[in-house]
Amino acid sequence: MTLADVALLFAAGFAAGVVGYVTGLASIISYPALLAAGLPPIVANVTNTVAMVAVGVGSFAKSGRVLVEDGDAPALVRAVLVALAGGGVGAVVLLASPDTVFEVVVPYLVALASIALLLQPRLRARMGERVSHPGWWLLGVFAVSIYGGYFGAGAGVMFVALAMVLSAMPLWRATLLKSALLGVANAVAAALFIVFSHVHWGAALAMGLGCLLGGWAGPPIVARLPATPLRIAIGVGGLGLAAWLAIH
Repeated sequence: MTLADVALLFAAGFAAGVVGYVTGLASIISYPALLAAGLPPIVANVTNTVAMVAVGVGSFAKSGRVLVEDGDAPALVRAVLVALAGGGVGAVVLLASPDTVFEVVVPYLVALASIALLLQPRLRARMGERVSHPGWWLLGVFAVSIYGGYFGAGAGVMFVALAMVLSAMPLWRATLLKSALLGVANAVAAALFIVFSHVHWGAALAMGLGCLLGGWAGPPIVARLPATPLRIAIGVGGLGLAAWLAIH
């Protein structure tokens, strides 16, 4: 790996950290950058998961106190434990089976989540503006965490969509929670990949440092963005990611 590759991966990591925190679309930057640096697809996928742990660390270090102090701590713990289990299951599935079948449905999952987010006001109106659905929320967290541990591109979009449809939390909190839950799912998957798969450590460290700094810079940016344009940006970006995944 050349110095140019290291610079590319660091810059891509920083951009992925900020973009991932703001929109949940970190992998649209990080995964192609790893491919551009010469990593084969499976190694790039595993290395990307390891590097993305730094996004969750950076963002949670900046905003974790807000989640704990301004929310239901037991509900947060339950969601974190479910994300932990789901990330582990996703990693095991990746290690035990070929990735071709799941990659076929990935674009459809991302597109569905993006459409749900764009239609969120209408969906919430039908379901009741102040009604939460904790059982369905936890089931959704588990399912998305499995996907996050397996491949992960667009998992942030799915988390935000779930939170906005199945809970009464505002968008800013859904965005913060998305980073925490995705970070947990990535962390357990990364631990399994480190033990049982091949991680390109040079690429992971270069990108991970950028991700850490980008994740740290993300929360102040989100705090200054209006909710409706942010929701639309996430949804449109998710549709773009689905199209990109469908043709690659």
